[in-house]
Parts: sequence; C-alpha cells; structure tokens
Amino acid sequence: MNKNNQKMILAIILISYFMILLDNSIIFTGTVRIAADLKLSPTLLSWVSNAYSLTFGGLLLLGGSLGDIFGRKRIFSIGLFIFAIGSLFVGLANGALTIILARAFQGIGSAILAPTTLALLMDHFSGEARTKAIAAYGATAGIGASLGLVIGGLFASLLSWRDGFFINVPIALIMLVLTAKFIPTQTKSKAKRLDVVGASTSMIGMTALVYSLVGAEYRLVALGLAVVMIGGFILREAKAAAPMMPLRLFTDFERLGGYIARFCYLGAMLSMWFLTPQLMQTQLGFTPLLAGLAFFPLTIMNFVVALQVAKLTARFGNTRLLLIGISTTAIGMSLLGFFTVQIGYAIGIAVPMILMGIGQGLTLSPLTVAGVANTDATDAGAASGVVNMVHQIGGSIGLSLIVALSANIKNALVSYHVAMWLATGLIVLALLAVLLLIVPTHKKERH
Repeated sequence: MNKNNQKMILAIILISYFMILLDNSIIFTGTVRIAADLKLSPTLLSWVSNAYSLTFGGLLLLGGSLGDIFGRKRIFSIGLFIFAIGSLFVGLANGALTIILARAFQGIGSAILAPTTLALLMDHFSGEARTKAIAAYGATAGIGASLGLVIGGLFASLLSWRDGFFINVPIALIMLVLTAKFIPTQTKSKAKRLDVVGASTSMIGMTALVYSLVGAEYRLVALGLAVVMIGGFILREAKAAAPMMPLRLFTDFERLGGYIARFCYLGAMLSMWFLTPQLMQTQLGFTPLLAGLAFFPLTIMNFVVALQVAKLTARFGNTRLLLIGISTTAIGMSLLGFFTVQIGYAIGIAVPMILMGIGQGLTLSPLTVAGVANTDATDAGAASGVVNMVHQIGGSIGLSLIVALSANIKNALVSYHVAMWLATGLIVLALLAVLLLIVPTHKKERH
C-alpha cells in the first residue's frame, strides 16, 4: 500500500472517530439551549445524553464483533450511514421523544464506528507507522472530547445547537465516499460466526448496566439484570467455539492493565469535563461560549503534546510515558480541588488544565497501545471493542459514581472540591494498574 493511500485511510479513521467523540461531549455546553427550545424538564434533558450512552455502551462489543465477521469496511460504512441519519434526526427533533430516539439511533452508529475505526487502523498499519497512527488515534480521543465542549459552546451561543448535529451529515457522507474509494475490501472471516447468545447477553447486560447508573427508576432491578446477563455472557464466552469477546484478551497483563487504567482514567476525566463547565457558569458567571473556550488550555496542550508522542514513545517507551502522563494528570486534577472564586480562573482552573492537557496527551495513546498489545488479526476487532467499551463505560460509571457521592453536599463549591478529589482518586487507581500490571510485564521482557 502506498503512503498516500495510508494517509487517506488514517484521515478517514481519525475524522470518523473524532465525530463520535465530539457528539459525546458537545451536549454538555448545549443543554441549556436544547432544554429551552424543546421545553424539556431536567429528567427528559438527561435522557438526551443517556439515550446515546445506552446504545453506544450497550452495543460496542457487538459492533467490534460484526466487523470481524462481516468485513470491517462494510460494517464501518454501515456505521457511518446510521450515524449520519441519527445526526440529521437529532437536528430536526421537535420534542422530547424525537430527540431521545434520534440520540439512541445515533448511539448505534457510534457503537459500530468506534471499535471498527481502531480495528481498521490495526489492519492497515504496522511497525513504526502503526505506532504513529495509534498516537494520532489516542490524541483524537482526548482532543475530540475536550474540543466538543468548545464547539458545543460556539454553536449554542453563536448559531444553533442543531447545527452541531447537522454538520455531521455532510462529513459522514464524504467519509462514506472516501471509504468506498480508498479503504480496501477485505474478505469476511470464515473462522468466526455471529455468537447470537453472546451478542444478546452482552447487549442486554451492558445496556442494563448503563441504565442502572443513569436511569431514573428501577435502577436496582437494572443492576441485578446487568449482573446476571454479564455473568451469563462471560460463561458463554468461556465455552463458545468462536467467542465474540475471547477471554484470552484478559490473560495478557499489559492489555488488562490498559483496560483497567483506561476505565479509571476516563471516569475521572469525564467527571471533570461534565462538572467544570457548570462551575465556571455558576461561580464565575461564564456564558456557555466562554465556558467552552475556557477549555482551550487543556485542548491546546493535549494537541501539542500528542503530536510528539510517537517520538517520545520511541525514546522513552510506552510504559514510561504512561507513568508520567497519569501522574501529571493526577496533579492537575487535585489542584482543581482547591479552586475558589478568589483564586479565579487563570490560577484556579487554567493552570491545572495545562497540567491535565500535558498528562492526557501523554496518556491516551499509550493506553490505546496497551489495550491492543499482542493481539493477532482475528482478535483485533474484539480488542478494539473492549478498548472503546472501557472508554465509554468507564466514563459513565466514573461520572455517575462521583456525581452521586458529591451531589448531596449543599455548598456547590465544596461539592466540586469533593468531586475533583474523588476524580483524583480514580486517576491514582489508573496509575496503580500501570504499576502493578504493565510495568512488571515489561521488566520480564527485558530479562
């Protein structure tokens, strides 16, 4: 494959991945306008985000498996089409039911796209080119989420929140045309067939788990159903001849450490992305636009550092970058726990964001590398599905846990302090996962 084709394939992958990450966070700074335009109660408004999380998180493993079985190019194209239609319907929504259903449909497209993007990357890149491609993919994971806050604020304040979704439609259609032209068609896997029992139990189990965190009623029932179904899924995968998610993925300590660290890290970061814009609007009087723009220190530092990750990995190694990146993020997050109005934005928020931007830029690419380490071509889709599953579910669980533990504190500023210290605790757990699982693996390899 020539280098021009590789560059085009990487561009298709990164732009598509960027779109779905953007839509996961663009909602945070646009919720006030959405609620006003569609006359949504706080409960209904929460479901604009939750409906997307339910289908996205619930179908991720199935999305990865479908790519392995039916061909990644074909499934990727289907995911792009579903995402485009879902985005169009969100933009056209005229009430609670239509926007919630459209967001759920959009989440289906994201669940197909997210694991397939990474699997396509693994298919078409190897050696040093793969290291650089994964670095770019990891950078997109961080930049897409944080830039979504900025773009959401821009659309909500200067144009319309609907435009934030309409813009996905032409981009997705362009990606469809480019996919047909530049991404080679691969043969379907004859070794694997769709594991119907595994697909059903994982879908019900993951959806019930997300609902138990974000739902309004019967959350304990949903949690019980999640435990039963996920337990059944694990038993099924242990016995299936062609499992949807081979349990051997978790026997490699480097991958396992990458999954646990990513789960904890995203739980902390999503909590910060969700709560900090609210803090800036309630405590500092920022508009949605200004609150979004206030994330530029994090976004810019993330972008600058992420561009250097491939070189830094070659020089210092993946594990050392993880240790430095997660530690730096923890310091930045803990400093947010000391914010006061008197300290102000520049010192109290911008400086910690600079540290978190550096940390995030050094962390997400190496975590992606760890999550797909030592996998062969037949497991690429499944491993990619698990990486994206822990990314999505980790964010949902971390956010729900931190909000639940801090929401009952009446003083809003103290509540924020507690939330950021809890988030710091999650990042420390991510660091421990690297120290206890990934570091020993590389020490053994050197010996």
